[in-house]
Amino acid sequence: MIVIWILLIILAIPAIIALFIPKEYVVEALTIVNKSKHEVFDYIKYINNQEEYSKWVKTDPNIKKTLTGVDGTVGYIYAWNGNSKAGEGEQEITGIIDGERITTEVRFVRPFKSIAHFYMTTEAESEHSTKVVWHMTGKSPYPLNLMTALMKNALRNDMSISLNDLKKILESK
Repeated sequence: MIVIWILLIILAIPAIIALFIPKEYVVEALTIVNKSKHEVFDYIKYINNQEEYSKWVKTDPNIKKTLTGVDGTVGYIYAWNGNSKAGEGEQEITGIIDGERITTEVRFVRPFKSIAHFYMTTEAESEHSTKVVWHMTGKSPYPLNLMTALMKNALRNDMSISLNDLKKILESK
């Protein structure tokens, strides 16, 4: 009987903690790219370029994708169906402020259904140096909000790795 109570307590603790964790989350990473703002933005506005720098997109080299619309324009959809790491979903360009900001909505299907909103901004630090900010927001329902809270640092790390790859690619051109 004591073992059952201990197990119930162990299972209840995370559930109770999740009650006090916000359901909304924000994750952000940034880098400085030694290229002009124009060059950087003209690269990041194309979703297909994420295949070269996004850690998440590169998790499955055999991913099946469906592309709808014109890349680099509002309404473009990059849908994917991949292995267990890549999952399944679609990313749609929902807004562009030319030279400054691209906004996308990512609708995940697998491993679990959710929606996240991303934007990337470019800001000139100098004539040949650009600050790139990658920002992600979303909501996780209870009790998944506990998992999201625990994963925020890993998500930020993945975004930083991706931005580092972006920096290397652009600076080598």
